[in-house]
Amino acid sequence: MAETWQFQVRITVAPALADALRTNSPYEGRDLLEAVLRDYDASLKCQFDAFADYVEEAERAGRERYPLYQWTKETIASPEKKAKYLKSFAVYVRGEEVYDPESADGLYARLTALAGQVGIESVKRFDTNPANNPQPPVRN
Repeated sequence: MAETWQFQVRITVAPALADALRTNSPYEGRDLLEAVLRDYDASLKCQFDAFADYVEEAERAGRERYPLYQWTKETIASPEKKAKYLKSFAVYVRGEEVYDPESADGLYARLTALAGQVGIESVKRFDTNPANNPQPPVRN
C-alpha cells in the first residue's frame, strides 16, 4: 500500500507585507493574496509566531514533552533567524497546517503566479514524508 502524504505551502514575503499580515494592516495588493486564500478556505500563520506559541505552550505544559523546545527557543532568540521567520508564513487550509495534495498544488500554482506582484518573494511546497524533512534531534 502506497503512503499518502499531506502537504503544506509556505510563502516568504517582503518585510512590509509581513508587518501588514501580522498586524492586519492595509497593504497594496493584499486583496489579491486574500482572494486566493479565500478560494481555498485558507489562512496564513507567521512562522515566528508559530515558534513563539510552541515555546510558550512548552513552558506552560512541561518542556520534556516538546522535543524541539530548546531548538525553537534558540531560534526565536537569534536576531538573524527572527528576521527570517518573521517573513515566512505557513498556509493553513480549513484550519489545518497540512492538507491534501490537490489543495497544496492549487495554492502553490496560484501563489507562485502572484510572486513578485504583491510582496511575495517565494513560494515553497513541503510534504510530510520524513525522508524529505529534518527529524527532531535525538535526546540523550
